[in-house]
Amino acid sequence: MKSLVIGVMAVVIVLAWQNLATAGELGKGETKVVKMQEMGSENAGSVKTSKGKSHDWRNFRKPDDATLKKMLTPLQYDVTQHQGTEPPFQNEYDNNKREGIYVDIVSGEPLFSSKEKFDSGTGWPSFTRPLEPDNIVTRKDRKLFFTRTEVRSKRGDSHVGHVFDDGPPPTGLRYCMNSAALKFIPKEDLEKESYGEYKKFFK
Repeated sequence: MKSLVIGVMAVVIVLAWQNLATAGELGKGETKVVKMQEMGSENAGSVKTSKGKSHDWRNFRKPDDATLKKMLTPLQYDVTQHQGTEPPFQNEYDNNKREGIYVDIVSGEPLFSSKEKFDSGTGWPSFTRPLEPDNIVTRKDRKLFFTRTEVRSKRGDSHVGHVFDDGPPPTGLRYCMNSAALKFIPKEDLEKESYGEYKKFFK
């Protein structure tokens, strides 16, 4: 009887050990699957389409205020959302001589081109005309003791600057913009940043 009990216990121990070993292998297999899935997710996230990761500006919807504060620097937020003005001569694009386009920092809408940029001597980037007039909205600004014409982006509803009638030919206009409201896309990056249709302006 005693030998029978010992035999049964031995069988139980062997079976238990096999179950534990099998569970361990399954655990390893599951770990491999999880790792492969993680790798797949990482690769999927790192794959870049030919259009890059730019804004889909044609279908842009303006985020809420809290999101905008996270997206933008304090200066960008103040300028675009509260009609602030950056310091003259101490901004990113006043002296930018590179070829490319300028888009709304919030929505990505194409607004101006380096082809129309000129040195106005005012300390802010200035243009004779918009690249895409349909992306520009103007309205009267009476915040100062005289009336100015404010320039805003259509989809982003960002304050970009003001337009004055003291510009050079052929338009006689000076679109005086804030660098903080703009993002510059160099001509060599237009395709990558989803603005390939504008490459034709720089050939």
